[in-house]
Amino acid sequence: MDRYTSAARALHWIMAVLIIVNLVLGIAHDALPKDWAVMPVHKSIGLTVLALTLVRLAWRIGHRPPPLPAAMPGWEKAAAHATHVVFYAFMILVPLTGWIMTSAGTRPLNWFFLFDVPKFAVTKGDVLADISGEGHEIMGFAWAALIIVHIAAALRHHIVLKDNVLRRMM
Repeated sequence: MDRYTSAARALHWIMAVLIIVNLVLGIAHDALPKDWAVMPVHKSIGLTVLALTLVRLAWRIGHRPPPLPAAMPGWEKAAAHATHVVFYAFMILVPLTGWIMTSAGTRPLNWFFLFDVPKFAVTKGDVLADISGEGHEIMGFAWAALIIVHIAAALRHHIVLKDNVLRRMM
């Protein structure tokens, strides 16, 4: 069975956990206790996802993924490819729009309270800051929905179709 490299699998699962935790924190932050420092942690995880995405892209350029099963219909292969392209776009755009949005605010931006992260030169009311704020929220919800579809598709392959699609990433 063809599998992803151990580095690709590690990056996938580390990022999957970080992204899912961050989507939950972002969506539920108003309902969580105020003394949890949810948003600074959310921002730190977002910056981490952005950095790991650059590592993952560099790795991906030099390492081709294993082929999808030959028996998989063309539409399904196209859907899998499109989903991965959108995931990479979200892994860059969602943290980047959050960084831009945060840059327009007055609160500091730091990485897990260890060091400050430079802010972009935007202020509240700037078109870029406003678009980033709206885009961050819309893409976050879209990403959450796409992740649910991705997990459902992986489970379908594993449980219903009993092929090796999920095992390639395990």
